Amino acid sequence: MELKYKSIGNYIHLIDNRNTDLECTKLVGLTVEKKFIPSVANIIGTDLSKYKVIKKNQFACSLMQVSRDGKMPVAMFREDSAIMSPAYPMFEVNDEKELMPEYLEMYLSRSEFDREAVFYAIGGVRGSLEWSDFCDMQLPVPPIEEQRRIVSEYQTVEHRIANNEALIQKLEETAQAIYHHTFVEGIDEENLPEGWRKGCLEDIANFSNGKAIKPSVGSIPIYGGNGIIGFTEDNNAENVIVIGRVGANCGCVYYNEAKCWVNDNSIKGTSRDGHNGYLFFVLKSLELNKVSEGSGQPLLTQTILNGLSFFIPDSKTIIDFNKFATRILRYIDNLAEENFHLRTLLSLLTSKLS
Repeated sequence: MELKYKSIGNYIHLIDNRNTDLECTKLVGLTVEKKFIPSVANIIGTDLSKYKVIKKNQFACSLMQVSRDGKMPVAMFREDSAIMSPAYPMFEVNDEKELMPEYLEMYLSRSEFDREAVFYAIGGVRGSLEWSDFCDMQLPVPPIEEQRRIVSEYQTVEHRIANNEALIQKLEETAQAIYHHTFVEGIDEENLPEGWRKGCLEDIANFSNGKAIKPSVGSIPIYGGNGIIGFTEDNNAENVIVIGRVGANCGCVYYNEAKCWVNDNSIKGTSRDGHNGYLFFVLKSLELNKVSEGSGQPLLTQTILNGLSFFIPDSKTIIDFNKFATRILRYIDNLAEENFHLRTLLSLLTSKLS
């Protein structure tokens, strides 16, 4: 089917609805990953009546720093309403019988769209994109029935990812609650259970830094600071705990039993006695992101990890919990890998829109 291309500006218009009645107090921002997040801005004493209101199926974007960031932050709002900084341009679709907002969102999420936006961005330090240039960018518009089919396929995969993420969170929360009940609640340092002692991570674990590698053709997962980031033919670890070492994902913890590659943004951790399931939840309980060094660029080192103290239980208690934890973590690991492949599928679906 031959698609007709038209300028995005033919299908959208700017909106500027202000919070004049102060009915809306939920403040959100927009990330470079094209997601809405709760704002952490200090709004004490701020006149919220000047803020813009965004509603369901409306879009917000940022046209600043497009060239520097390598992408244009833009997303469709899915909740009822919120307020945003007046600096964000907002727009909506003219006629949803001609262009589905969900279809437009898919197109704007493409890496190919970002590359084109960067091309049109004005040179300079910030590399901003003019609204008129954004509107002039071309959009393939199939018949509305075809749009519905494409969006339905995309949303089916999105829902599967969301369900997996919810299940992963529930499984981790349940296991963490059991760990906390068993090893933290009611434990008195002056009257420890028989066989227990206070020690440090270096008493039960070995740590080493990962090594850089570029993704290639292969089936072995590459772990960065935020989980699986690609695949390769080689491995530098097997049956390890992966710990985010630097940046925003500093302190994130992942479990992997198979062969993998741990890159230089992460630290490899293994239990001295082979109890990686137990070690995983020890690391989660220590809230590693709070013990990192540096303010501009958080950093977690082997020295910091080795020195962290906690109560070490007797061997039988560790073995029993490790058996339970390993079963849970294997399931979580399978769900996480499935989500990685599903996100790859989403990228393939959006790449076919041109």
